[in-house]
Amino acid sequence: MEYSSLNDTLIMLVATVFVVVLFLRIGMPPVLAYLVVGITVGPYGLGLVYDVEQIRVLAEFGVVLLLFTIGLEFSASLLMHMKAAVLGLGSAQVLFTAAVTTAAAVAVGLSLESALVLGGVLAMSSTALVTKQLADQVELQTRHGRNSLGILLFQDLMVVPFLILVAMLSGTTGQTTMLTVLKALAEGVAVLLLMFAFGRWVLRPLFREVARFHSAELFTLTVLLVVLCSAWLTHQIGLTFALGAFLAGVMLSETEFRHQVESEIRPFRDVLLGLFFITVGMMLDLSALPDVWRYALALLALLIVFKLLIVAAFCRLGGWNSAVSLRTGLILAHGGEFGFAILILAMEGDILRPDEGQSMLAAMLLSMMLAPLLIRYNGIIATRLLPKAVKQSQQEIRDGILDTARTLNRHVIVCGFGRVGQHTLNLLLQHRVPCMAIELEPVMVRQGTADGKPVSFGDAGSLELLHACGLSRASALVISMIDFNTAMKIISRVRAVEPDLPIIVRTRKEMHLFQFYQAGATEVVADTFGSDQMITAETLARFGLGEHEGDQSVRQR
Repeated sequence: MEYSSLNDTLIMLVATVFVVVLFLRIGMPPVLAYLVVGITVGPYGLGLVYDVEQIRVLAEFGVVLLLFTIGLEFSASLLMHMKAAVLGLGSAQVLFTAAVTTAAAVAVGLSLESALVLGGVLAMSSTALVTKQLADQVELQTRHGRNSLGILLFQDLMVVPFLILVAMLSGTTGQTTMLTVLKALAEGVAVLLLMFAFGRWVLRPLFREVARFHSAELFTLTVLLVVLCSAWLTHQIGLTFALGAFLAGVMLSETEFRHQVESEIRPFRDVLLGLFFITVGMMLDLSALPDVWRYALALLALLIVFKLLIVAAFCRLGGWNSAVSLRTGLILAHGGEFGFAILILAMEGDILRPDEGQSMLAAMLLSMMLAPLLIRYNGIIATRLLPKAVKQSQQEIRDGILDTARTLNRHVIVCGFGRVGQHTLNLLLQHRVPCMAIELEPVMVRQGTADGKPVSFGDAGSLELLHACGLSRASALVISMIDFNTAMKIISRVRAVEPDLPIIVRTRKEMHLFQFYQAGATEVVADTFGSDQMITAETLARFGLGEHEGDQSVRQR
């Protein structure tokens, strides 16, 4: 490695560590720190790093690995479970935003190629930023959180055809026709079918053979080989690296190696994705801002206001109340990492003029800097703008829970109505133990109530709703959900008002056992085979029932 390259690397590392620490101290996400580092040390900032091209080549693998992990998370079962949010809200938001933006851009004089790029860019939001922020705020399992995740999932899936389209349009300015667009989509479908066949008959046997050796190094090398070979193949036929990585993830998503693959690739992804955001910041030409700032601010306003209104409108059409719709719109009213990927590919392919590219880039950067504030204060903003709607929404949920809990006394409150929660509730009912469940997934609530089960819709992390469940009269609380932050939130809030109430918690990771006990859990059951029976046995033992099952359970302290 040349000294200049090593010097550039050290400068970026020092700046990144310093700025990330600073941003974390003030509660801002690291993504914004990476963008600030790129703007500051890049050729258009202080000029401390000049060799942007060499860094960009490495940074592209961050997007490649991000698409790979998105592919790993994609499965038919997940799609069906969230079909209303993904196929309904997600498809409506992405397609309508892209179509209207493209039409408006052509109407004001942009070329069709530039308009298509602008439509794709504005349709995307940041998956990394939203999921991290909502997880920190314990809002992933709320109604607006689930809607946001569903829309983001469809956005992630639509990145693939957008990247294919931009790759096909590169160098064809002025020659774009509907035939070109259809050709790009047809090639994408053909590659999808080919890669799926390869994954079915080659990848699964390959990983089974590798797993026989029980070698972490060999497993990691095989994962990287599959990702890079898949990316190389799609690039060779004129498509993008990211498409190949996404397909590799999809091929492995239905195998038994999915979680192991994700854990092995995550460290590489996070570091390289941070490098990608740094290179995005380096592309912002500060000297061009005086010429394009008006267009950048106009695009920023369009991005935030237009996307907020579109998302909120489709949520309302989907049956959600005004408060939930507005909060979902606030969470998604910004640009995202895939928008940057589409924009950079378009700028490198000469689809956009320099002034157009810089205007879009500046608007995207500003929107992502505002996004953490919009997400963090989405509840406060919604309350200020729609106080009556928010209050009515909360009251409707509370009334439904009160109706279920009104006649219960010395009962068990089950937080979560998934597989374990359903099993627990069913066995409690069989033993004639008074109980009720609280769940945020509307489909599960509808199924439970249709079967005559005492299930109510609500957020178990809300102390007010737990009081509506009769928390002060309850004899035990079972937390069957696996989200660590939500479980910790419930335990800490319940312990503040009910220090003696038995709390039984389910966990997937052994490292969380001690943290749950420290927070005040009475018993913690590891999410291994038979964990639903173990949780139920612990609960029944509190009532003097099923003691023989409770004695057989493995209590981990």
